[in-house]
Amino acid sequence: MDLIQEPDLLTELGPLLSAEAAAEAPAAGVEAADLEQAVWVRLLERGPRAPFPAGRARWLRRAVRAEARRARRRARREVPYGATPADAAGEPEDALLHGEENRALRSAVARLPGRCPQLMSALLSPRDLTYREIAGELGISQGSLGPVRSRCLGCLRRMLAVEVAAPDPWGKER
Repeated sequence: MDLIQEPDLLTELGPLLSAEAAAEAPAAGVEAADLEQAVWVRLLERGPRAPFPAGRARWLRRAVRAEARRARRRARREVPYGATPADAAGEPEDALLHGEENRALRSAVARLPGRCPQLMSALLSPRDLTYREIAGELGISQGSLGPVRSRCLGCLRRMLAVEVAAPDPWGKER
């Protein structure tokens, strides 16, 4: 029998899933409804297999805990867009240095040859353009954008290596 067509599955597991998700959600940093939805999707992905080997309730509890762990791992990896590191947020000296670094980078980008200044400006844009938008803006194919970007970054790296004293592998400056 298909899982979706089994009417008692929703009535049997629904309250248990709601309770388990409500218990696990605060520690995972997600909404209980999101956790429930992820478990229902996992159940549907399971498909019309043989009966649950350890029982439906046990499978459901394990699935909720697994989805909560996945949500915690995802939350640890995600960084909010535009966030600054905590140690550089309040120091005026850090803000000044960061501004000088940005000016030096923008100056070097402006001196790049060919289409590189436009491409790098589009990539550094705060508008967070997609490759398709950048290709349309520059009038080049989306497939050639990656190789052009690679060449421009190589040129920029070489320019900045000459201007900035890069330390040797053991931390010594040249």
